[in-house]
Amino acid sequence: MWGNWMENSYRYFCNEDCQYFPCHEMPREAGFNCLFCYCPLYALGRDCGGDFDYSAGIKDCSGCDLPHRPEKYDYIIGRLADLILETRQ
Repeated sequence: MWGNWMENSYRYFCNEDCQYFPCHEMPREAGFNCLFCYCPLYALGRDCGGDFDYSAGIKDCSGCDLPHRPEKYDYIIGRLADLILETRQ
């Protein structure tokens, strides 16, 4: 497994067979979590907590590896509550 971070589970999944793998450069030993292939925090805009830029008014997350870092699973799950509350208002 890429990085041997942990076995594939509900918190972590690594798909080395994906044609885009790895979509972000990260050290192999860091692990690469494909579970959040598309970041669920994108809609939080500037408040997502990731490393992004805006280019011509469009959020560019190509330099962000937050959703692919295995240790950020709890952070992402916790922020989903914020996203749900924002969409209810």
